[in-house]
Amino acid sequence: MATRAPQIDGRRKAAAARRRARKEQIIAATRELFDSRGVRDVQIEEIATAVGINRAIVYRHFTGKEELFAMTLVGYLDELHASMRTAADSSPDAKAQLAAVVGAFFDYGVAHPAFVDCALSLMVRPGDELLDDISEGALFRLGRGITSCMAILTEVLTGGISAGAFTVTGDPAIVANTMYASGLGALQLARLGILVTETSPGVPTVAELSADQVRNYVVSSALALVTA
Repeated sequence: MATRAPQIDGRRKAAAARRRARKEQIIAATRELFDSRGVRDVQIEEIATAVGINRAIVYRHFTGKEELFAMTLVGYLDELHASMRTAADSSPDAKAQLAAVVGAFFDYGVAHPAFVDCALSLMVRPGDELLDDISEGALFRLGRGITSCMAILTEVLTGGISAGAFTVTGDPAIVANTMYASGLGALQLARLGILVTETSPGVPTVAELSADQVRNYVVSSALALVTA
């Protein structure tokens, strides 16, 4: 019995390692398909084929499509966090920090449209539905990924308030969450590239809208929000 216990424990650890490796393979394949094809066109069957498994094995590792997409979003959020961290550390000036962080968020979203699709697809789901479709562990990792990015924005806002550079009414964390959500909407607008206006009352017109125009607006509106 004394010799069998370490053997059993070793097999369990090896099985757990294989399971983790398989999950990472599935997430990596999902990310590759997202980046090349977009989120809307990717099906579980395609992901399974890319890994060399059948779809039933995918569902052994993830509760469903929503959980797999959520875990893929975590990878994007980790990269976004690194970009925002670098931007926040680029200047000691609060306004320059905020402009850099918001700009880094926007630039990452433009470079990774699938990140925007993933984030928006989860945001439109009611919280109770997400709890039904995504495991507690996956939700925790997703929440940690989102809050790691929010924390940088909150840190910059709090520092600006302490330095007297920003005037923020209420909780800076709420402002950070609002900026995150509105930033995703602005990224969707930038991808659409269309500006709808009226040439005269009731007469619509459509013009081109560049990503640079949207970026400039997002950064300037963020600064205006905290310096009004």
